[in-house]
Amino acid sequence: MQEDEKNILRELARRVAEIAADPVNDVKRDMWKRLNRLERVRPLVHVQAVAANIWEELIPQKELRTTDSFARRQEMELRKTIYCWENFRDDRVVDDTIACPIVVEGFGGKWVTNFGVSKKSHRPDDPSGARAFEAVIVEEKDIEKIQTEPQWSPDWEQTELNYQRLCDIYDGILRVEKRGTDFFWFAPMDTFIEWRGIEQAFIDLIERPQWIHAVLERMVTGYINGLERCEKLHLLSPGNGNVRLGSGGYGWTDELPQSDFDGRHVRLKDLWARAATQIYVDVSPEMHDEFAVQYEKRLLERFGLSCYGCCEPLDRKMHVVRKIRNLRRVSMSPWVDVERASREVGRDYVYTHKPNPSVVSMHHWDLELARSQLRDALEKTRNNVLEVTLQDLHTLHNEPRRLTEWTAMALQLAEEYA
Repeated sequence: MQEDEKNILRELARRVAEIAADPVNDVKRDMWKRLNRLERVRPLVHVQAVAANIWEELIPQKELRTTDSFARRQEMELRKTIYCWENFRDDRVVDDTIACPIVVEGFGGKWVTNFGVSKKSHRPDDPSGARAFEAVIVEEKDIEKIQTEPQWSPDWEQTELNYQRLCDIYDGILRVEKRGTDFFWFAPMDTFIEWRGIEQAFIDLIERPQWIHAVLERMVTGYINGLERCEKLHLLSPGNGNVRLGSGGYGWTDELPQSDFDGRHVRLKDLWARAATQIYVDVSPEMHDEFAVQYEKRLLERFGLSCYGCCEPLDRKMHVVRKIRNLRRVSMSPWVDVERASREVGRDYVYTHKPNPSVVSMHHWDLELARSQLRDALEKTRNNVLEVTLQDLHTLHNEPRRLTEWTAMALQLAEEYA
């Protein structure tokens, strides 16, 4: 990396350090902790802008000033932090830490493992990433392709090289911290349909239920073996900080790590985890329980706290989801009956309300329509422990001000419904 590129990163890092030093971050951090304790605070608001095509509208690649690939990745992350602070200041917390992930070759990250099964897909030229999957598990015996033992190992040498490189860049400005996985997400059936095909997998639920149970049992075994290996090799980091909890807010909490934490060896029970079966949008509660929750709970209950749900409507399935003993958060799809969902969740869990993202993606931006929709939802959830997450964004029609205006509106309403 050239010295001038390093200076570009250091300049951006100084701005991030200034933002992190703002006392408002302490206020927001405390609110997230209180929310995760199930205290009634004002609804917390978060914009989850993660899709690459969204960031191309907000910070086009041509605006990056570095050329080295490592530097460009760092520059983009720094600019994202600054952009969010300066353009839509939601309830995210900015801290003074740069994460240096532990390098693990072949590792599935928050998904633990890829099971050794290669997906085949036909991807159209679509910035949303939509694709069609070609079945690689065709015959029943093909489930033997699903590996149950992890096929990865940490690369400590490369991790140390990355760490030293980051320390050199950010010395005296931001703290660099080696981090293992601090959050896991499980979606067995959502993964399986990519190997089997959606239509055929649904037919299998009816015609081959015992075979599907065998598939899920094999996958859960693979997940558990991967998790235990992570714990044994010290590949975990505490999950009680600035950790995005998938389809929801942040993991700030005083309840993790557990009281018997030795300060060094992070266990699964010191982390959050999430599960979801998004493909079961129209599957009955009984089948959702049989072919999802009974397996997912075996994974989630190994952790300290857990979350459930993503795009699958859960307003008619809470009696099944409640079987997860350590459940703390429930993410509600934009397509639920909000009134019923609010009643079913009550004050027992954090309720994640997700507005329909099309409200900021339509051809014509209508702030008053967005306000009306959100006000209606806040009115119906006024008795819940609530957060509002705007996510699954794919375009703003090149009008970045939409996020600025939406966030300002959402925060104003959140104060009204505090």
